Amino acid sequence: MSAIDSDVEDERAPLLGLTNESYGDFVETSQHFRSRWWSIRIMYLTMFLSSVGFSIVITSIWPYLHKIDQTADTSFLGWIIASYSLGQMVASPLFGVWSNYRPRREPLVVSISISVAASILYSYVHVPYSNNKYYMLISRALVGFGAGNVAVVRSYVAGATSLGERTSAMANISACQALGFILGPAFQTALTLIGEKGVTVAGIDLQVNMYTAPALLGALLGVINVILLFAIFREHHVDDLGKLSKSINSEVEDNSEMVGGFQGTIDQVAVVASNILFFVVLFVFAIFETIATPLTMDMYAWTRTQAVFYNGIILAAMGVEAVIVFMAVKILSKKTGERAILLGGLAVIFVGFFVLLPWGQQFPKIKWEDIKNSSIPKSTLGLSHPASREVNTQPPTNNTAEPTGCPAVQSWCQYTPVIHLAQYLSADVLIGMGYPVCNVMSYTLYSKILGPKPQGLYMGWLTASGSGARTLGPVFVSQTYTHLGPRYAFGLICGVVLLTVGLLGGVYRRLIPFSVRYGRIPE
Repeated sequence: MSAIDSDVEDERAPLLGLTNESYGDFVETSQHFRSRWWSIRIMYLTMFLSSVGFSIVITSIWPYLHKIDQTADTSFLGWIIASYSLGQMVASPLFGVWSNYRPRREPLVVSISISVAASILYSYVHVPYSNNKYYMLISRALVGFGAGNVAVVRSYVAGATSLGERTSAMANISACQALGFILGPAFQTALTLIGEKGVTVAGIDLQVNMYTAPALLGALLGVINVILLFAIFREHHVDDLGKLSKSINSEVEDNSEMVGGFQGTIDQVAVVASNILFFVVLFVFAIFETIATPLTMDMYAWTRTQAVFYNGIILAAMGVEAVIVFMAVKILSKKTGERAILLGGLAVIFVGFFVLLPWGQQFPKIKWEDIKNSSIPKSTLGLSHPASREVNTQPPTNNTAEPTGCPAVQSWCQYTPVIHLAQYLSADVLIGMGYPVCNVMSYTLYSKILGPKPQGLYMGWLTASGSGARTLGPVFVSQTYTHLGPRYAFGLICGVVLLTVGLLGGVYRRLIPFSVRYGRIPE
């Protein structure tokens, strides 16, 4: 076996491997092949780091926000987390259009530079004397704006792979995104060892602690990403059959000639449906990430440090689970296809949130500090279940201890049963299984539906739909959870997932590759 053949096999092996079919005459030099795949790998890394930029602070935002600005509540937490996605939603179509007409290195470098600057700003939000929560809001919105480059990343990978290669490549890139979202908290967990106090760099007024260190690490990774883009990344383009072609945004060193025409129209019904499906997938996972820390602090009386540390471990374990899921999907996709796997993933997500519904006669501990400071009479607490409820109104024995428990100002804490730890961990396993499956399949199907035309704008819209989900999800769950409690929040999510399963059934036959739709390639 030649060196090129060996490299081809290497690229076909990971996660969702290529099928055995070969379309067209794929003729390219060894140097071109290596350059093309190294550029694709840089896109994998860019996607991973973009996701890490979101998730590396996700479990610590709430305790950090509560520490720097006592006026912030869980409702404002929802807006801060949503601001990332709002910034990404605005930027994605802009960067997508930019990448259709100019070398992709330009929007990539600009977007990553914005994210680096915003991460540094996040590390300084404690410095102002007031309105700290608004500075955090701005920093997260700018990090999200920089993350709009995922549309550029996906459009490049779609254009740099043949249809036979694309399932593997798009699966890998979706896997990198999913792993970035899930493994980011693992970095946060490791950095909790620094502690809340950490160390202070006096000359630049920088506090390096468990809250700021993850953002600084994200900035460093962004700088490395920019260096690699200049050193390794090059423009490449092939058509669905694997023949070399020249795209409108190719660089000068790519002297290949355009072959083949773009004939046929994209199935817009399938495009819209795919955007809706992806919206729901990102919506439910954004809800899960947002509510994990407040939920565990309310249900299990965990301190800020405990909530960040334990949830970081849980999400890291979900990252390991995701790798196993990707390997299983590699086998299943050859037997059932992407659509059936997407349907199965949605079903697993539904079961995961259904398991989270509270039940039983055990209730969460009420935070003593809130009882002491609120106008709610102690005698009214627990009246809904006086025989089964014992309210802890005793102050902590250590006056310096952090008050823990479910806030009395959340009225549902008084009558909603606790979500048992076994329920929470079971839901983690199920959601950690369903989310990566749906994420991978959504992007893989969407890329194939679009076909060989430049995909920058379409990928921008898909990214924007996912960003919209990440904008609305945290706001929805923070408002619903704060005012109505977990029963209503998770019950509504179950209803949304069921409706989405119905939509997938309605458009199931239309979610097929562009070339298959027009008979260029057999299904």
